[in-house]
Amino acid sequence: MKPSIRHPAVAGLFYPSDPTELRADVESMLTAAKPIDTDIRLRILIVPHAGYVYSGPIAATGYRLLSGLGGFSRIVILGPSHYVPFLGLALPGVDFMQTPLGAVAVERATASDLLADPLLQDSPEAHRREHSLEVQLPFLQIVAPDTNVIPLLTGAVAPEAAAEVIDPLLDEATLLLVSSDLSHFHDAATARRLDSATVATIERLDPAGIGREAACGRTGIQIALHIAARRAYRVQVLDLRNSADTAGTPDRVVGYPCIVLGD
Repeated sequence: MKPSIRHPAVAGLFYPSDPTELRADVESMLTAAKPIDTDIRLRILIVPHAGYVYSGPIAATGYRLLSGLGGFSRIVILGPSHYVPFLGLALPGVDFMQTPLGAVAVERATASDLLADPLLQDSPEAHRREHSLEVQLPFLQIVAPDTNVIPLLTGAVAPEAAAEVIDPLLDEATLLLVSSDLSHFHDAATARRLDSATVATIERLDPAGIGREAACGRTGIQIALHIAARRAYRVQVLDLRNSADTAGTPDRVVGYPCIVLGD
């Protein structure tokens, strides 16, 4: 049977469609990212998902840390559905997620097992246009090229219930990657204040404290915080900036976090 593929939706928009240019851009951002000294063993990574010119340097800080680690054989990716509303969590219903750099394998056996839970569904429609997971894939293809993924979009779902489904997946060989931007379309000074408050809430492992407008990937962050609190994880902020710090104007910005959680 011919494998099913989710084709890229934002190549040429959020990141280059030419594979040579894309690889060069990602490798350049990874090289430019500051090295991080941490005593936290990486278990959960929160990174942003805007166009690379805006959020790529912030995401690269986390991916540079990931690139120095071995041992992960799969990555569970959580990101918000920006276009299609649904209940629960949605898998793409495919064997591979394609980017200009090639195909990333979906761990289909685990995906099939997850579909036994009523919170889970296959929704190619929800994944078709969605960028929140797609923009993470080229980074993963370079820093963790042989890793399978379990790509999950969050719809209307209770974070604690979703955490109950995802937590058992997070063994020693599995990373939880949460894709989220923070505040949207405030001036830069206001965004820094709001985003700092949101990050402080994350540092307290307080999922209920994250306001509805604090992060577009709010549900994914809340799921991660329920898991982190249960496991008594520590938190370290690797980077926190907004689009005015990279390629945008300061009058209307989007906030970008890079945060590691682990033991």
